[in-house]
Amino acid sequence: MPRPLIIGVAGGSGSGKTTVSNAILERVGRGRIAFLAHDSYYHDLSHLPLEERAKVNFDHPDAFDNALYLAHLEALEAGQPVAVPTYDFANYVRLPEVVIVQPQPVVLLEGILIFADAALRSHMDIKLFVDAESDLRIIRRIQRDTRQRGRTVESVIEQYLRTVRPMHLEFVEPSKRYADIIIPNGGLNPIAIDMVVARIERMLDDRRQVPGDL
Repeated sequence: MPRPLIIGVAGGSGSGKTTVSNAILERVGRGRIAFLAHDSYYHDLSHLPLEERAKVNFDHPDAFDNALYLAHLEALEAGQPVAVPTYDFANYVRLPEVVIVQPQPVVLLEGILIFADAALRSHMDIKLFVDAESDLRIIRRIQRDTRQRGRTVESVIEQYLRTVRPMHLEFVEPSKRYADIIIPNGGLNPIAIDMVVARIERMLDDRRQVPGDL
């Protein structure tokens, strides 16, 4: 099996990364893609009291277990399955359950800070940055965190002002310069997605026609 095609999808919180990732998964085929969401790799904070966990800066690169994320990426490159952690966003801890991800012709990485890590970037064949205006991103974040992560509107706004916005300016926005393609309009850009999917299919065809790693 040749080395998989590795795609990174980055962008600010609420930018539309999931929209783009889902489009790639559906169009290229979920059965051909190993998906690794960076959000699943937050450090386990079960050793801290709940009130202390809530104060952690989850938008700083140090909040993520990048050593494990990179190890899982390298395992998938080597044709080995990985056990992806399950993270409880309401309580800031890892759950005992894991999700087994099998190696596939494509590995899709998604996360706000995956371009901020040079070791991760070095593995990516295609780097996509999903861009959106800040007002749209905060609205989407409020909707997601209140519906899916057990947060209150007040807590989401407080976290946005305390860590999300400053960390976006310090780490996420500067990482845009590493992108091969910038997708504007918060992922709601069918022309850009058509072009990206077509490029992925061409690269996969090239890899099938040439034996061995490229």
